[in-house]
Amino acid sequence: MARVLVVDDEEDIRDFLADALEVAGHVVEEASDGKAALSRLARRSFHVMLTDLSMPRMDGMALLRAAREEHPDLEVIMLTAHGSVGHAVEAMKLGAFDYLQKPVGSLAELRQIVARAVERHQLKARIEADAEAPAPRLTWGAPAMLPIVRQLRKVAVTESTVLVLGESGTGKEVTARAVHRWSRRAEGPFVAINCAALSESLLESELFGHERGAFTGAVGRRRGRIELADGGTFFLDEVGELKPDLQAKLLRVLQERRFERVGGNQTVEVNVRWIAATNRDLGTMVSEGTFREDLYYRLAVFPVVLPPLRERREDVLPLAETLLRRVGTEMGRPGMRLSTGAQQDLVQRDWKGNVRELANALERATILADGTTITAADLGGLPPGFTVPTTRSSTTLGAHPGALPTLEQAERDLIDQALRRVDGNRKQAANMLGIGVRTLYDKLKKYELS
Repeated sequence: MARVLVVDDEEDIRDFLADALEVAGHVVEEASDGKAALSRLARRSFHVMLTDLSMPRMDGMALLRAAREEHPDLEVIMLTAHGSVGHAVEAMKLGAFDYLQKPVGSLAELRQIVARAVERHQLKARIEADAEAPAPRLTWGAPAMLPIVRQLRKVAVTESTVLVLGESGTGKEVTARAVHRWSRRAEGPFVAINCAALSESLLESELFGHERGAFTGAVGRRRGRIELADGGTFFLDEVGELKPDLQAKLLRVLQERRFERVGGNQTVEVNVRWIAATNRDLGTMVSEGTFREDLYYRLAVFPVVLPPLRERREDVLPLAETLLRRVGTEMGRPGMRLSTGAQQDLVQRDWKGNVRELANALERATILADGTTITAADLGGLPPGFTVPTTRSSTTLGAHPGALPTLEQAERDLIDQALRRVDGNRKQAANMLGIGVRTLYDKLKKYELS
């Protein structure tokens, strides 16, 4: 769900566009001209703005300039009358994401362009957050982790590719950052991408970059993430979600250290250290034909399996204290602490969602706590009507036979419960379930869930 601002001086067109986008699940507001649009932008943030080119008081081009200056993260789509394509191209040079010709005849095209713009906005927000966030530090003291830490320190000083395996929420990205920090490339960039968070076409562009004119909206050359990681470390998170075509292209980069940008024929050479991670069983995927065997062996040079939190209970309290400091600061409640009863409660739980579930429990307890001390009662249990899964898919590490009638029914019920808990917010539901948003969309369609 995204917030979209529709700007046009014709009320019928505004209503038509707003209705079409609301059906697609977006929250839409309207403005009659450029000045009214700037007033709305000053009051709240939007992901995307659709604006007409010709309007009274302030036209679309002036609105674009003002919006790009005051709200650089806003993606702008221009609406142009037939014969005004030249103005649209000029607008894209000024930073517009794309343009549509009026009258808009294809609602599918409208929704597709808006969806791509939303993806771009969210991607920029993630990149900015990653750049500003301090690198997380490891909190490992359990006996089960000591041999793994020794292995990671040994492989860190080499150039070998590392494959980090483990259930969702076990700290795979934190592990990847630790390997980078211990490596000879520590002064170089650490660039990460979540393979499940983007559509296939956008993921390809983000990985390899693109040349001008490679697709609609590609108004100039853009370097990809792999190129930006030159001299440093590239982290492929949720690599098991890669589609076959991208698997083949990625294999070539790992083998030859070279690639071409989307829409280009100039070869780019890179010097990158690779770390990949997944909570899926790549060996099973190879057997099923959904993951390339040659890519698997390129990635699994040095595999490391992170044990779940329930197998390293000595880490629960140190992790809880670290997470509680962060949660308390973010929520404006510094100085939060755990009572003895709360500590005992945390250590005794199984934490099927691992560190991610632990962080959620502490955030909820911080909200419920009356003072600065979290009690066992504040930790409580899950809300009525919400349960955690007791089985894992056969393609997930740590799988075991379940007691539910079928895995599909269990998965459908879990997705339905997650969506209800977050009032239908698909991004939050995907994070809670430990899957990508695109994967969640596919499963919603498969199970006919709204």
